[in-house]
Amino acid sequence: MRSASPLLLAAALAAGCGGTLDDLFPSSADRRPPVQAGAEGPAVGQLAPDFTLTDVATGAPVSLHAALSAARGAVLYFTMWCPICDAHMTHMQWNAIPAYPGVRFFALDYVSGSAAQARAAQQAAGWDPTDFTVLADVGAQVERFYSAPMQIVVVGGDRVVRLNGEYDWPAVQAALGSLP
Repeated sequence: MRSASPLLLAAALAAGCGGTLDDLFPSSADRRPPVQAGAEGPAVGQLAPDFTLTDVATGAPVSLHAALSAARGAVLYFTMWCPICDAHMTHMQWNAIPAYPGVRFFALDYVSGSAAQARAAQQAAGWDPTDFTVLADVGAQVERFYSAPMQIVVVGGDRVVRLNGEYDWPAVQAALGSLP
C-alpha cells in the first residue's frame, strides 16, 4: 500500500482546521480594525496605560505616569540581555540618548524572576544604570501588553504611543523626533 504524499496530507489537515486555509491566504476582509485614537492600547496612536515597575538599582517603584510628567517622552526597550539587545542598547546609548535630551530611557527586563535577578543580569551584561533605568518586568506583564519581546516602544509625554515594533533606527529617530 502506498502512503499519501506529505503535501496531500498537509492540505487535508489544513482543510479540516476550520478556516486555516483562509488564514494562509489573507484578504482585505482579514484586516485588523482601525486603531481607536484616544483609547488605551499598545498600538501607535493609542494612549499608553500607566504601569509601575521596580528600578533594579534603587529598589524604588517607577511609574510611567511619573516618568512622563518630567520628560518629553519615554523609550521602553524590552531586553533579555542577549547580544542583539546589547547591540540595540549600545546604539541607543551612543546615538539616541545624547541626541534626545528630556527623554527617559528604560530597559525592561522581562525574563528575570525578580528585581534582584534583573539587577544581577544587568551587572553581568556590564550595563551602568546611568545609561538606562533598568526596570524589572517580573511576570512580563508590560511586555505581554505591548507584545514586544526584544522590541522598542516610544511613548510621548502626552502618553501617545509613537512607536511599537522592532528596533529600526530610522523609525526610532522619527518617533523621537515627533515628541513635543
